[in-house]
Amino acid sequence: MSTKSLITAAMALGATTAFAEREREVSVTRASSHLATAGAPEYFTGSVKVQSRFQATSPARVGGGLMSFERAARTAWHAHPLGQTLIVTEGAGLVQHWGGAVQEIGPGDVVWIPPGVKHWHGATSESGMSHIAISESLDGKTVDWMEHVSDEQYGKNSGDVGG
Repeated sequence: MSTKSLITAAMALGATTAFAEREREVSVTRASSHLATAGAPEYFTGSVKVQSRFQATSPARVGGGLMSFERAARTAWHAHPLGQTLIVTEGAGLVQHWGGAVQEIGPGDVVWIPPGVKHWHGATSESGMSHIAISESLDGKTVDWMEHVSDEQYGKNSGDVGG
């Protein structure tokens, strides 16, 4: 192998190693760098704030954020291709999958929604609720949004748990 080829190979290996080392560094995103945004009305009913969004870079697929729902605010029906985990941080909330019973959730509760399961979640009519939402992307997609939870569906469900 020529000297030029050896130098080129060493440089390429060095660049690859340097790039790999940067990928292995711990990254901290400060809370002060996150701006809260309003939940889009096509996906939410009521006042919802989305904070601390994060999305890992490839090959990782995980992403999420902190969601804060005012009283009676909720998501539209939706599903996640690889499922979703909710970790309730404060308040009182509700979660329901299509055809299932509504369940009340509170601080410290961890909710697992399996892949492809149509569901909604949000605050009770008596209290706001915040949770951390975590999901993975499949082919760049983390959620499939569907129709809104009607006031009738929500009222029936929130009344079922005394909310």
